[in-house]
Amino acid sequence: MKVLWTDGSAHPNPGPGGFAVLEEYAERRTYKPVAWGQEEQSSNIRMEGKALIAAMKYADGEECVINTDSEFWINVLTKWAPAWQQSGWKKKGGEIKNLDLVKEAYKLYMHGNVRLEWTRGHVGTALNEAADEWAKRARRGQIHA
Repeated sequence: MKVLWTDGSAHPNPGPGGFAVLEEYAERRTYKPVAWGQEEQSSNIRMEGKALIAAMKYADGEECVINTDSEFWINVLTKWAPAWQQSGWKKKGGEIKNLDLVKEAYKLYMHGNVRLEWTRGHVGTALNEAADEWAKRARRGQIHA
């Protein structure tokens, strides 16, 4: 089973953004970055969503645990998107922000073999901190294929 770690970054928020996905190799106690990207104008929330989308695409249907520090996106995919979809992608109280990402992420989540795990951010969890650093590198354009 794949174990992935994701994070997104925008600075300032909103501003230039980046995201990264790391694959964990527990038996070797190491990881490697497997997906990343950037947008000239973005937000932390948007970049967190892009990271989850990239992780689910990377998993490509394989059983996978995705670790994220975004409670927001876990709630979107597990609680809110089903109701939004039933109501024609509308919600009480206004528009759904980042609807393009919500729809793409929800489709991947529903058709994937993914378990989302929340991890508290910025408390010293090694791979969460590493994903944060790689997302910042992506935002600054410091990662190249």
